[in-house]
Amino acid sequence: MSDVNEYREQPVDTADGREPAGAAVAPQVTAADVADAARLVALGLQPKLLPARDAEYAELIRRHREDSAFARLADAVAAGLGLIVLEVSPRAGMAVAAAEDSVFAVRMGDYARRAASDAGDRFLHGLAHLATAALAFPRPEDLADEGYIGRVTVHGVDAFVRQACRRLEERADETGENTDPASDAPGLEAAWRVYTRRSATGATKDARRLASSTTGIIGKAVAFLVDSGFLQRTGDDNGGTYRTTARYQLQVRDMAGSAAMAELLDLGVVPVGDGTATLVPAADGEAAGDLAADAGLPFHTSS
Repeated sequence: MSDVNEYREQPVDTADGREPAGAAVAPQVTAADVADAARLVALGLQPKLLPARDAEYAELIRRHREDSAFARLADAVAAGLGLIVLEVSPRAGMAVAAAEDSVFAVRMGDYARRAASDAGDRFLHGLAHLATAALAFPRPEDLADEGYIGRVTVHGVDAFVRQACRRLEERADETGENTDPASDAPGLEAAWRVYTRRSATGATKDARRLASSTTGIIGKAVAFLVDSGFLQRTGDDNGGTYRTTARYQLQVRDMAGSAAMAELLDLGVVPVGDGTATLVPAADGEAAGDLAADAGLPFHTSS
């Protein structure tokens, strides 16, 4: 690996061959510098790799943070690949997000096509991702706190979405809009009807949950997030338990202003106003059994 000391001074030409007094001396970029910058971006594209587990990665992260010229070079390499640098730090490594026109943006599209061929199922997969993000980081301060670790379960996400669906149904009843929308209608109003009609688990003959059930869809979504370095599996309880990573926090922070996520949080299923994250208690007459069994939600009702 090249070192910052390999930068060489570039002379400034003047009419008499002398450098003017006080002239800025720019560092000369070498092929080794470019290779190191590209290597940093390549390491950043390995979602499960952390600087703490790779000495080369840790050294390149240190260099990016301490050498502004190298940082600009690495950022330029990332930009040329259609990547947006979210953060460069020992905790997250070089965390990047793909711009819409980047070749790396195809991965989520591939996931959606692999996940389901039916448009309604693809809609539910998108809702599973949205709900996982909202449940993992329900408060703005959770996204701002670098030490915060969110925890989710498959059954917990399912319970959260089903309670959100009940809120949407109530809202539609109140406004007299409780009629089936077109299958391709955008927004959560179309999603809740599809979701509530789908079985939470279902089962195959060997007791495995159906891939088309809502917990099956959520399970596939969180497995994708694990493969992408956004979640870490911590156990098998409640359909699977997971903790968030620094990369996921950065990604959710980047998407937190989206209209869909704002709409989901605005339903009030997870309060975000007073800094105490609690799942809203069931309404009077609403059976607790309507929630997924053993949801393992990371929130509790206020006492």
